[in-house]
Amino acid sequence: MKISSTTNAIRSTFFVLCVLLGSVIADDQQLAQSWTGAIYGATFALSVLLLDFILRNFTIRGFSAGTFGLLVGMVCAQLIVWTRVFEGPWMDRFALGSHIFGLGLFIGFGYLGMMLALRTKRDEFSLIIPYVRFRQDSVHDESMLVDTNVIIDGRLLKLCATGFLSGSLIVPQFVLDELQALCDSADEAKRGRGKRGLDCLRQMQDAPELEVIINDDLVSTKDEVDSKLVELAQKLGARLLTNDSGLAKVARLQKVNVLLLSELALAMRPVVAPGDEVELNLVKEGRDEHQAVGYLPDGTMIVVNRAVALIGSLQWVVVAGAVQTSAGRLIFAELKEND
Repeated sequence: MKISSTTNAIRSTFFVLCVLLGSVIADDQQLAQSWTGAIYGATFALSVLLLDFILRNFTIRGFSAGTFGLLVGMVCAQLIVWTRVFEGPWMDRFALGSHIFGLGLFIGFGYLGMMLALRTKRDEFSLIIPYVRFRQDSVHDESMLVDTNVIIDGRLLKLCATGFLSGSLIVPQFVLDELQALCDSADEAKRGRGKRGLDCLRQMQDAPELEVIINDDLVSTKDEVDSKLVELAQKLGARLLTNDSGLAKVARLQKVNVLLLSELALAMRPVVAPGDEVELNLVKEGRDEHQAVGYLPDGTMIVVNRAVALIGSLQWVVVAGAVQTSAGRLIFAELKEND
C-alpha cells in the first residue's frame, strides 16, 4: 500500500473532473466557450488543492474538536447578546452600532472557542460533558518507521509475531533503494546483507499479523538516510524503530519517539540479586588464578571464585554481588555448598 501514490491519483482525478465539468457546464449553458469553462474548472480545482495542502496536518479529529469549540463560543456570544449590553444611547454614536459589536463578539468568541478546543486533551472534555470520556489512543497503535539496519537484523519479524509490538510498519522508499544498492554492491558481505534484508521484508509482508506500508513521500534531498528518516518520522508523526544508537540519540534530540531494540534487549535481561542460585556452565578461566567464568543465556558474564578446577562442567552457584562496568554488568558468585 503506497499512501502517496493513492493520494496523488485522487488529486489528479479530481483535477481532471473539475476541468471536464467546467467545460461541459460552460458549453451547455452557453455562458462561454468550452475552453474558458475548462480554465474556470482548473482554477477551482487548484484552489481546493491549495486548501488541501494548507490543511495537510489537520485531521477529522481536529475538525470535530474545532467545530465543538466554535459551537461553545457562539453560545457564549449569544448569551452576552441576550443581556442587551450593546443597546443604549452611548451606542448610537457609532455607525451600525450594536450590529458591528455583535458581529465582532461572535467572531471573537468563535475563534477563542475553537482554539481552546484544539488545545484541550480529549479526556478533559469530561469536565464540560459530565460522564463522557473518550477512549485513550494506545501508543502501540501508532505506526512505526523502520530503518535499513533493523530490517537486516531479522529479529523484528519474531518480535512482532509475539504481539508486543502492534501497528503498521512503514518502510520508506529510500530504505528500499538502500537495500537494493547493497544487493548490487561488489562487496560480497554487503550483497549478503542486502539480500537478507529483502528476504526479511518479504517475510514481514507475508505475515498476517503485520501490515507493511511502502511509503514514497518526498523528503528533503539530503544524502544521509538517517536525516531522511528523522524528517519523515516528524512528518508522519510515527515512531522510529531502529537498532542504531547514534540515530536514536539524534532523533530524540529532535523530539521523535524512538524504539531502540538494544534497549529492549537490556530491559529483558534477567535480574539476579545477591543470594540467587543459578545453574552455570563454566567455560574458561577468570582473571585470577582461582576464578572460572560462565555466561547467562543473555550473555551476562558471571565470575565464580575458587572454581577453576571445575571448568567444563555445569555447576550451581550463588550470586554474591555485581559491579557495573563500561562493558556491562559483571556478576560475582560462589560455588553452592552441597548439603
